[in-house]
Amino acid sequence: MGNPRWKIGFGEAGRFDHKNTVYSRGVWDPAMREAGEVHHSGHTGSDRPGFTLKDWAFVQAAWYVERQFGKGSRGVGDFGLFKWDVDPIEVAKLSSIPPGLKYEVSDPAQMSRDIKAVARALGACLVGICKLDHRWLYSHRFHRETLEHSPLEIPPEFEHAIVMAHEMDYELIKSSPSYTSVATVGDGYSEMAYVAGRLAHFIRILGHKAIPCGNDTALSIPLAIDAGLGELGRSGILITEKFGPRVRLSKVFTNLPLVPDKPIEFGVTEFCDSCRRCAENCPGRAISFGEPTTEPLNISNNGGLLKWYINAEKCFLFWAQNQGGSCTNCIRVCPFNKPQGLLHDSARFLVTNAPWLDSLLVWLDKTLGYGEKSKAEEFWR
Repeated sequence: MGNPRWKIGFGEAGRFDHKNTVYSRGVWDPAMREAGEVHHSGHTGSDRPGFTLKDWAFVQAAWYVERQFGKGSRGVGDFGLFKWDVDPIEVAKLSSIPPGLKYEVSDPAQMSRDIKAVARALGACLVGICKLDHRWLYSHRFHRETLEHSPLEIPPEFEHAIVMAHEMDYELIKSSPSYTSVATVGDGYSEMAYVAGRLAHFIRILGHKAIPCGNDTALSIPLAIDAGLGELGRSGILITEKFGPRVRLSKVFTNLPLVPDKPIEFGVTEFCDSCRRCAENCPGRAISFGEPTTEPLNISNNGGLLKWYINAEKCFLFWAQNQGGSCTNCIRVCPFNKPQGLLHDSARFLVTNAPWLDSLLVWLDKTLGYGEKSKAEEFWR
């Protein structure tokens, strides 16, 4: 199982240095530093709809948990809710259990079901499990606040990754690019910290080890693909069967005995061959119209895989132009970005089972007006 084109050149992929993500480059790379400063400069005092102080306050409230108690979006890692090493005695004291108590796992398959049930109850929308492929770990961590750059290793006892997807709001994404769409992104990041941190605590109470992560520590998308949460799209984003690309990803590495899930296919690659809506609606022209390749575009790509590479430099430069707001147009216009229902579920069935109809489905998506930008001020009404 698994997307065959994703697997081509799979063995050539090496570990990626976190310092080369475009967000990190916004701190140290002269070519991207100005864009980084503009993007992080804060509210500009604009009264433009979707970019007002009220919209900005909404953004900051949505991001609050992540920025105060997670910082995974800043690549910090091993902090707050994403803390790696927690003293077992402190865990026991906090959780009112005798020190040294351990839940012995006799049935890894049942334990996997239990982990998924707890993760969903704590707020995860999708949960999958995979073996932790160390090629997806960053080779180095880069702390964007202190500029510390150091090698990154995870002990081999952490054999599994629990990968979780967190849904973003459909209506808010429709207002992209605006602060209101950034708010649901921030809410997704706060959910990542809130859910992954609590799931790690659950595992630690059982007497096992857990490392919760956001965007720090490892590449989330390949881990999510390995865990069976979705396929890779032309936009460079994970496409899930239930929510399309409208998710954020967190993960927990653990030594808990578990049973991995298998990668899935439901027609994404073939559909993306026919559909170029994300490329057509990318204001930064960062998404490829062409065929997949193994050649990276710049140092912010991890080469060696046959896929559509995203020009993160162009993407980030638009973010800077967009009054410090990000952009989720590629998510907004993606035909997989639909709420569930009879009509949309039927379209998903056809994508999987009748790929010769992909071009027709793309035409219908455009004709029916899906993916059109909504007015950000509608949220306040």
